[in-house]
Amino acid sequence: MSFEEAEILKERAESFLRTAEYLISVKEWDLAIFCIEQYCRLILKYKLLIKSGSYPRTHSMRELIKQLSHYDSSVKILLEDENNLLYLTKLEDAYIVSRYLPRRYDEREVLDTFRFIREVFKSIVNRV
Repeated sequence: MSFEEAEILKERAESFLRTAEYLISVKEWDLAIFCIEQYCRLILKYKLLIKSGSYPRTHSMRELIKQLSHYDSSVKILLEDENNLLYLTKLEDAYIVSRYLPRRYDEREVLDTFRFIREVFKSIVNRV
């Protein structure tokens, strides 16, 4: 792992979060939730890369959080709290659904998920 590789992941993750914010502003709910999921997955991989020098090749945020909890147990709250877990599973589903299935996301679920990411997920993961 190089510092440059890690920084690329971090920058890309932050770009996905900014893109999600823009997509929310123009009411593109399906693409916004996809970008939110991408932010979460990439920032978790970035944290694992910094802590361990690598990260697993998986689309599961839950698996990434389990791996990260080996380095900082405080992230376990994302899996142990029922509300947090519901948001994470919704985002894991959004990765597939927003790309391949004819399901629409609505304003409320995207805004609620975005709020969770900014207020809960990001604050927990940033402490690692």
